[in-house]
This record gives sequence, C-alpha cells and structure tokens, in this order.
Amino acid sequence: MAYGICLLSVVPVRTEPAHKAEMCTQLLFGELYTVLSSQDSWYKVKLAYDDYEGWISAKGHTELEESEFERLSGADTRCSMDLVQLVTNETAKSQFPILYGSSLPGIEEFRMQIAGQSFNYDGQVSMISDFEDDEEGSHDDFMEIKHDLVSDSMQFLGAPYVWGGRSLFGIDCSGLVQMAYKLKNIRLKRDASQQAEQGEPVLSLDEAEPGDLAFFENEEGKISHVGILADRQKILHCSGKVRLDIIDQQGIFHNDLHEYTHKLKTIRRVI
Repeated sequence: MAYGICLLSVVPVRTEPAHKAEMCTQLLFGELYTVLSSQDSWYKVKLAYDDYEGWISAKGHTELEESEFERLSGADTRCSMDLVQLVTNETAKSQFPILYGSSLPGIEEFRMQIAGQSFNYDGQVSMISDFEDDEEGSHDDFMEIKHDLVSDSMQFLGAPYVWGGRSLFGIDCSGLVQMAYKLKNIRLKRDASQQAEQGEPVLSLDEAEPGDLAFFENEEGKISHVGILADRQKILHCSGKVRLDIIDQQGIFHNDLHEYTHKLKTIRRVI
C-alpha cells in the first residue's frame, strides 16, 4: 500500500486517468489519500477524508511513508479559515496560496512538518476540532454550533458552480455541504445521494433548524441536489453559483428566475 498527501493548493481528481476525463472531486492542501494503483503517469487514489476514489496526475502526488501517513492521520488537524492565505515552504524557499477549508495536519505554532519539508502558515484556523456525532451537550450548545456553521458557509456565497469543485473558485452543491461541515470537523460523504444517508430524518420543514440539510429529487425521484438550511425559509445552495434562495414545502424558489427550480425530497439533521 502506498500513501500520499496534497501539497498543492488544489489537485483535481478525475474519473479516468486522463486530463480530459471528468473531474469528480478535488484534493485541497493537506488532505491525505492512499494509492490503489497506477497507470502511466496517473495514480488511482482513495481519499482519506471521505473514501472517494478517482485518479490524480503524478505531478500532483507527494508520497508519504506509512509511518508518516499514520502520524498525520492521527495528528490534530485544523482547517484554514482564511479565504486565501499564503503558505511558506521553508524547505523550498517558496510561497503559494491555500484556500478556505484546506487541512493543516499536525500544525503547531503555525508550523507543519510534512514529507521532509517545513511549512509555515500564519493565518486563521478553525478551533472546533473535537466534535463527535454522539457528543453530549445542551440544545443551546448545538444551536450555537449550527449558527456558526451557517455563518461560516456564507463565505462561499457567489462562488461559481464547478462540477466536482470544493473551493471558493469553483464548487458544486454537495461540495459546498461537505466543506461547510468540514469547517466544524464533521465528516460528510462526497455526493448528495451519500450525504442523504447520514444523520437523522427531520419530518417537515416546520421542524427544521439552521444547518440541517435539505435534499431534492429529479424527475426520476432520485436525489440530485442538496443545500444547507439557513432557517426555515432560506437555503444556501449551489446552482450556477452559491446563492441564498427561498425554500418551502414544495422546494426551492429561485429569487432571480421567480420560479421553483428544485423539488424537496427530504431533510436530514447531522448535528
């Protein structure tokens, strides 16, 4: 078994070992993966964060020893809370940008040691790093987390829609949801249909809370879209761009088109 880490700002993950192949997701800086196989100058990888599989170019691959992969997997990992922040590779004497929600494994006093290289990150990081699905707490505690989640996810407003995207420069509906929850150290799967199997059902919109996930169906009745409820009347989702629209029991009412664009299927509560 081989292991790796993303040490670039963004690395596209594709469905086939070719640059022309569809991008199905992205690796952000600091995210780990295992290498399943290789073909020519491509690696088939399984992302440690959500078990998603796809192909990355060898040019975006940084190999890790198993011991270091395990060290970083078990290390305290923060998330970047700056929209864009420079990271200094002190070993290579260079700088490059990393994006909102990037991982910072093993960071201590703004420094990281990864694959024999020393990195310095002098930016804001998420401080909530120990949330568990079965954590005990008062309703007020959880509501504070939910409101923070919604507030943090609003940073993505206006980001353009890109199939497979997970960054401010291009994101899709399930990528938006996954990244919003990542900022609270809550792992969600990658696709909307997978996310719809997580958490607990909410019977109706009248019982929903901020941060709950609303899922929408296509003409075949299959889940094809997801968004984050800001409250019982508004939803943050990515359709053309990340936007805030009206929601009711029928679905999403597009503020600009003045029509319903997505039919509500179900609501799930993760927190």
